[in-house]
Amino acid sequence: MSTNDPSQMQRREFLQTGALASAAALSLGSTALAQEPKAEPAAILPTRKLGKTGVDVTILNHGTWQAPGALDRLLRTSYASGVRYFDTAKSYRTEPGLAKWFQAMPEVRKNIFLVTKDSPKTPSEMIKMLDQRLDALQTDHVDLFFIHALGDHHETDVAIEMVKSKELKETIEAIKKSGKAKFVGFSTHHANKAPIIQAAAEANLVDAIMVAYTPWLDKDAPINKALDAAHKQGIGLISMKQISGSDAQKLQFLGKVADHVPGLKEKGLSPYQGLLQAIWSDERIATCCVSMKNVDQIAENTKAAREFAPLKAAEIEGLKKAFLASRPTMCANCDGSCSRAAGTDAELGNLTRFLTYHEQHGHRSTARQAYAELSDAARNWKGADLAAAQAACHSNLDFSELLPRVDRHLA
Repeated sequence: MSTNDPSQMQRREFLQTGALASAAALSLGSTALAQEPKAEPAAILPTRKLGKTGVDVTILNHGTWQAPGALDRLLRTSYASGVRYFDTAKSYRTEPGLAKWFQAMPEVRKNIFLVTKDSPKTPSEMIKMLDQRLDALQTDHVDLFFIHALGDHHETDVAIEMVKSKELKETIEAIKKSGKAKFVGFSTHHANKAPIIQAAAEANLVDAIMVAYTPWLDKDAPINKALDAAHKQGIGLISMKQISGSDAQKLQFLGKVADHVPGLKEKGLSPYQGLLQAIWSDERIATCCVSMKNVDQIAENTKAAREFAPLKAAEIEGLKKAFLASRPTMCANCDGSCSRAAGTDAELGNLTRFLTYHEQHGHRSTARQAYAELSDAARNWKGADLAAAQAACHSNLDFSELLPRVDRHLA
């Protein structure tokens, strides 16, 4: 089956929302895997240095966010396909699955770059949280420990102060001295991620940052300048949440890519593979975190990594045009411009992100909880100029259509 066949691509989820494997595949456990014909393991995928850590990481990494019951099969398939970076977190509920894999295949742990995350309110809480994560993973160390979703659970000024604080510096030093994590950083997809990342670059305490990203950032955008500053300081940058949306939007995107970037097909690339290669065309990005939830996705993603060649600027611009024309439901580049233009304190970017979690990712309780944790002002979009918000949004989100669905499903 060709990975470039549009009829096959339409039956797959796109990036963050991969379709579940077939019922037969889901029923396979490690015992069944052992009975399958053994294929020769693939060579390790291409790698890049993760900033000042000096560590080579595969340019594609496996995000295990709330993976389906076939996690064991997917981890093994991903590893056999050359992936050597695996990402988890307390909230993902996949750490026990990784622990099971390590127990079954002890050699794996020493061959991979392992990342987990937790959500401290203050840096000093990280030490106890790291111990809990190690216990869940049944390992004595991780390679990278992240403060999870920095900004989502903090006021922006608090998050900015945290990334440059003496308390964080001392906590990082203690963690590294203990040997329980080799490196420390944070992830963020908050609307105010640009000033948070800029502050982190100026302080230069963290080793890595995982950030919501698309490959068509405006040169003068605050987030682009913040990423530049972090990269210059040697902070490793990891892309996440590249794009998400409804099934209808994915199908529109797939169709429109053929119109806007016809050269991808000539290169033998699917729209999805083209998007990944556009991300890797940014040399600041060390690796791309993708939630892979069936073996077709793993095959398609790893093929894109093995055959990576930088895309031309015109090709990336074509991908952007196809995306903007496809009625997206979430803006990875949200910087709060939408809310400011609309004259509201409502966090329009977060509201639509949580709606995407609910409608497209299937994580309804997570979405409702995140919505409930917002302040009343952050939820109240009534009276906002939604046309102005859409015009200011980097992804041209149709807020007048999306926000009523937020109230209907999450309130």
